[in-house]
Amino acid sequence: MNTELLEALTILEKEKDISKETLLDAIENSLINACKNHFGKADNIKVIMDRETCDYQLIQEKTVVDEVMDDVEEISLEDAKNIDKKYEIGDIVQIPVESKSFGRIATQNAKNLILQKIREEERKVIYDQYFEKEKDIVTGIVQRYVGRNISVNLGKVDAMLTENEQVKGEVFQPTERIKLYVVEVKNTTKGPKILVSRTHPELVKRLFEAEVTEVRDGVVEIRSIAREAGSRTKIAVWSNDPDVDPVGACVGMNGARVNTIVNELRGEKIDIINWSDNPGILIENALSPAKVISVMADPDEKTASVIVPDYQLSLAIGKEGQNARLAARLTGYKIDIKSESQAIESGELPENYMELMEGVYEEEMYEDGYDEEVADEAYETSEEASEETAPEDEIQFEEVEE
Repeated sequence: MNTELLEALTILEKEKDISKETLLDAIENSLINACKNHFGKADNIKVIMDRETCDYQLIQEKTVVDEVMDDVEEISLEDAKNIDKKYEIGDIVQIPVESKSFGRIATQNAKNLILQKIREEERKVIYDQYFEKEKDIVTGIVQRYVGRNISVNLGKVDAMLTENEQVKGEVFQPTERIKLYVVEVKNTTKGPKILVSRTHPELVKRLFEAEVTEVRDGVVEIRSIAREAGSRTKIAVWSNDPDVDPVGACVGMNGARVNTIVNELRGEKIDIINWSDNPGILIENALSPAKVISVMADPDEKTASVIVPDYQLSLAIGKEGQNARLAARLTGYKIDIKSESQAIESGELPENYMELMEGVYEEEMYEDGYDEEVADEAYETSEEASEETAPEDEIQFEEVEE
């Protein structure tokens, strides 16, 4: 038994996850290659190897001839008779070859061939391992900043978190553990190249799958997601079980589940709404926390006209238009938001509508803790932010493809 070789193969199989059979095949090929370098050819060389004990033997097959023209493939009758008297002209003689007799160059080439095969198999194993994690999340350890990119160790391989895939404002320290979304895994000559992201919307979805049992089991589905990384995310959820509240399941007791995800995303706000097949209800939910008076949706044109109370306009639009922009991405509709005053001017609401709703609004504003000065300031900010994209006092937001 070749104890040393067997132990070496066992260690390699355990540490690098390379099968023993693959390594034994590499050794066989290296021995044949060494014979080719030593004899000039190896067509008549056979390797006999016991896969259990790792004992091997090199055999050179030579044909018995009267006159030897090629001493690599032929042997004289006299020499054959010296080995065994039964040999005659045309017989095949099997002659053992001592690998120790190989020259330094042949030995070195055989060694390099084995090492090359080990490296190739190691790269293949790592590629297969991380290819299974494509479109999923992994935990990485921050190593160092390389320019504006971040080198992250994922275990057996390093990945580069590029500047474009980083959330603005996030700063990591070496040895810090972070969650990453695996966008793509490429197999290159230098090993697997893994593209990871902290900005991808699917990162939020995978975090919910990991944290919320109902999402992981398929009871609650995340039907749509819109994200502005580092700032706010909106997700629309649906329950396949009428006894399970999809929003409540994602939020958790006292917000425990969603807060865990918010902490992982460094304080990014997450709005969770109920999905609806009715586009009007879906758009109304998507514009939450703003209250909506009416929604007129055209499923064919993928457009919607939304009317909100004057004091809710700034909330519906959001800071720099973010709330409405995310709602458009979430629903897939181009959303046109108007205040009551604008809707009355355009004839979409009766002129006495404000008088009819005055008592209702006062009650709503009181319940919402409405502050007129703060609301006016927010409204002016929203108006300024939307002037360029909202001609004729109509604020429009379109779905933006990722």
